Amino acid sequence: MRPLRAAIVPFYGARMLDGLVFGWRTAILTVVIAQLLAIAAALPRVLANRRANRTLAVLLLVLAGVLTPWLIGFAGFYDRWRWLTFAPLAHPLAVAPLLWCYVHALVSGRCPARAWRHAVVPGTYAVFMTAGFLLPMPAKQAWADRVLDGATDVAWLGTAAGLAGYGLLGLRLLTRYRTLLAAQRSDDQRYAARWLSRAVGATLALLPVFAIYAVWNALAPLGYVALMGLHLAIAAFALYLAVEGWRHAALRFPPIDALEPVPAPAAPARDWRAQGEAWAATVRAQGWAADADLSLPVLARRLGTNTAHLSRALNDGLGIGFSAFVNGLRCEAVAAAIDAGARADLLTMALDAGFSSKASFNRAFQARYGMTPSAYRRTSQIMNNGAEPSK
Repeated sequence: MRPLRAAIVPFYGARMLDGLVFGWRTAILTVVIAQLLAIAAALPRVLANRRANRTLAVLLLVLAGVLTPWLIGFAGFYDRWRWLTFAPLAHPLAVAPLLWCYVHALVSGRCPARAWRHAVVPGTYAVFMTAGFLLPMPAKQAWADRVLDGATDVAWLGTAAGLAGYGLLGLRLLTRYRTLLAAQRSDDQRYAARWLSRAVGATLALLPVFAIYAVWNALAPLGYVALMGLHLAIAAFALYLAVEGWRHAALRFPPIDALEPVPAPAAPARDWRAQGEAWAATVRAQGWAADADLSLPVLARRLGTNTAHLSRALNDGLGIGFSAFVNGLRCEAVAAAIDAGARADLLTMALDAGFSSKASFNRAFQARYGMTPSAYRRTSQIMNNGAEPSK
């Protein structure tokens, strides 16, 4: 990130105070950075997911640091205090590996193996920038003229490559996690972390933004103020990640290792379809699907079998995964209540049936019946009672 080298011309709507400039750009970046710092300070205090939350806190501090040179540049700090020039505040190379470590820690409860390797490149760049900043002002300017521009370009190219590589790793890990969740948990949507996939996807979406600005700036230098759009995109990504990370900070994510399937012991061949139908009938009769925390190991114990055989009976026998099986039974319970004329609120019926959220209920019901719960209720009332549908 190139710091400001020349004075910023005051723009319309800005206020001057003792040589500093306070305009809308300064205001926006100040609000964003203040929120990032506040959430970063609060995250380590959450007891659940402590390693993941601490990693996210560090990532938010780094993102705040990426935006800070632009904030103080727009405000005129570099002109007022020349010694701040090239202050090593922005470390964009650390964003991608920290985001990857956060994804890994959230779904596994631990950092990646030999995590220190991911800090080598960002750490080297930080040492380089700090060494240049500590030079006397004349030497600092000569250092900047000779090597800083090239080093900064390499850093941003490395950042783009890191976002692509680590982003794909993160999305692949999250996809694997969701697959295992669906095979082991009936409340898998609660831990699906789709917000995190969107955040990781946003880092990939930033790549063309970087490319457009890089090409544009190479063909016709944009200047300091014209790069505000790029930093607004970074600020939006940082705020989304911070807010969603804080919202899910206390949710205890099942570790991915505990979700790995256990190989089935050797057993005589059996009719898995018949076995699956028999176990499904038992679960339906016992009403076990109403247990919001029902998992594959719990249900296997109740049926007197093991997780491998239960998974095979569902997947090979009935052609359905565990989550879809249990949520299908829950949808059947809600549909039966609707057909019987129940007037309770749909969300209340969904929670009573075992769903943990309205979103997971709506999604499962749509998949099971091809329509929303409210549409099903209207159809049921018209067909069965000939009555005016309730709101």
